[in-house]
Amino acid sequence: MAIIETEAALHEAHRDNHTHRDVNGGWLRPAVFGAMDGLVSNLALMTGVAGGAVSQQTIVLTGLAGLAAGAFSMAAGEYTSVASQRELVEAELDVERRELRKHPKDEEAELAALYEARGVQPGLAREVARQLSKDPDQALEIHAREELGIDPGDLPSPLVAAVSSFGSFALGALLPVLPYLLGATALWPAVLLALLGLFGCGAVVAKVTARTWWYSGLRQLALGGAAAGVTYALGSLFGTAVG
Repeated sequence: MAIIETEAALHEAHRDNHTHRDVNGGWLRPAVFGAMDGLVSNLALMTGVAGGAVSQQTIVLTGLAGLAAGAFSMAAGEYTSVASQRELVEAELDVERRELRKHPKDEEAELAALYEARGVQPGLAREVARQLSKDPDQALEIHAREELGIDPGDLPSPLVAAVSSFGSFALGALLPVLPYLLGATALWPAVLLALLGLFGCGAVVAKVTARTWWYSGLRQLALGGAAAGVTYALGSLFGTAVG
């Protein structure tokens, strides 16, 4: 009796501890990378302009313009991309739906062949395919998953993708501008806050990767800092040449 209870406890502990990372990233990955994109692009834009020895007002205006332009561009691009992808998927689902209606036996045999290819015994594969094909909606869902690798009930929303991209990019792009809006008169507070934001974004990305938070944070800080440094140098060079 004690041995059975011990085995049951071990099984329960294994079930509780057997978890995996979110390999798809869910909402976290696009949100964090959208904010990171806004941070790097607007920080580089502002430092590039600042390198040209322009006025504080020009730097702030550049940052706000970069925020608005980048956020709207990201939203429009994401909406178009996801809408096009969804339209393509829906077209393929229509093709599969017609095939199931016109050639149900052929589609059932195709499904059985897929299971056989995965190691299921032929007789069992045919029986499973027959039972699953009784419901047209279920048959469509299974064929879509097996042949197209998609879930018909979980297609991405273009509007949600656009709004998410707009918000995350705008939030990231706001950080370098924020010190100026709060009364800063020098570039360094904007750069410092943006670099801290980059480190934070990199650390959060570690939640969906196998890297440690500090390594991911430092890597993103270094990349963003390098982008800002290069654009500042170019801005100084161009500013001298134009001036």
